[in-house]
Amino acid sequence: MSEERPRNLKVMLTEAKDTSDLMLDLAYAGLFYADKEVSQEVLELEEELTRLVHAMREVCLLASRSPSDAAGLASLLQVIGAIETMGNQAVDIAKIVIESIGIPAEMRADLMHAEEITDRMTIREQSRLDGRSVEDAELAVHGVRLLGIRKGSAWRFDPEDEEVLSAGDVLVVRGPDTGINEIRQLAGVEAKAFPQEEEEPVPLTELDRAIDIVVEMKDLAEVCMGLAYASVLFADRALAAEVNRIEDRLDDMRETLESWILEAAFEARARGSLRGLLHLAVASETIGDAAQAMVWLIEKDEELHPVISVALGEAEDTVLQAEVEPGSPGDGKTLEELELSETTGMTVLAISSGTRWQYRPTAKSRIAGGDRLVLTGPSEAIDDVRRILSPTALATRG
Repeated sequence: MSEERPRNLKVMLTEAKDTSDLMLDLAYAGLFYADKEVSQEVLELEEELTRLVHAMREVCLLASRSPSDAAGLASLLQVIGAIETMGNQAVDIAKIVIESIGIPAEMRADLMHAEEITDRMTIREQSRLDGRSVEDAELAVHGVRLLGIRKGSAWRFDPEDEEVLSAGDVLVVRGPDTGINEIRQLAGVEAKAFPQEEEEPVPLTELDRAIDIVVEMKDLAEVCMGLAYASVLFADRALAAEVNRIEDRLDDMRETLESWILEAAFEARARGSLRGLLHLAVASETIGDAAQAMVWLIEKDEELHPVISVALGEAEDTVLQAEVEPGSPGDGKTLEELELSETTGMTVLAISSGTRWQYRPTAKSRIAGGDRLVLTGPSEAIDDVRRILSPTALATRG
């Protein structure tokens, strides 16, 4: 992130989205590791997001000179509000760790079983990353993607390949646990121990059920916001409808969760740790509400300010829709076989097969010609993904 004040709405909106995304990633990372330093990064980023949001609202008020201006700027303010809400919920999640509210230890194990996790590390002097460029670090070789670099107090969300890494730089990366530890070794910091799968299934308690639903709510909230960005970016009513369905499901899940937590309180040794589950559930539901507010613009055919699609398209993590072309390299393959995350850094948020949607598909999910994928990841990977999924469409476009 630049230390200078962004000079236009497009730049500010792009940075605000990147900032809120990173805040949420760091909030969950702090929770996974019970790491107050990681969680504190979220609060420091909140100051930057607040500054950006305030500046964008000032510009919108100054720019509105007619009813037509007001209509477009109102849509922009709605998107700004949704981004601000996501950042606020990231802060609430970070405070679970900072204020020692606590969550059950069993939940950390559940959260850490995700295919990809986020980690933060500080490069040590004379480590193998000290003095190397981003390109030379070859993070992608380890299946890891660089989300951001903090140099001093300045964040950079989209560092150039030539950017030189130095001792003291803070890296935020996402990838599989093995890749994360490989990068930690290159940075000169100790590896982290990750929980292993249980060999034998054990009977589920009410606490287990409560934990499972909170983890699912977290995943659904992230998908919901990703689909909302895609809906606005592509003015897609079908995606807007899916956001509404997920938001309704989040509402129902929270009601169920409250009942399970009341039951779990009788068997939990540390009942105070159940408060963290409720905090997470509320945060997930509120993120879903923000996503729903964003897609209202599409449902009601509201005039969208042109800066919205430009800024969302240029964000560090952009959203892509791609239809699987019959006979393409991706036709008939599982996501594990495609290795999209490892080779392009793109994550599949959802797969649409006819009228059926699959959210947060697993590595074993198989795609076929005609399926529609919604992906999120680095904008520079878009053409690589299209070569795999829709090569004819890419050639026609070119």
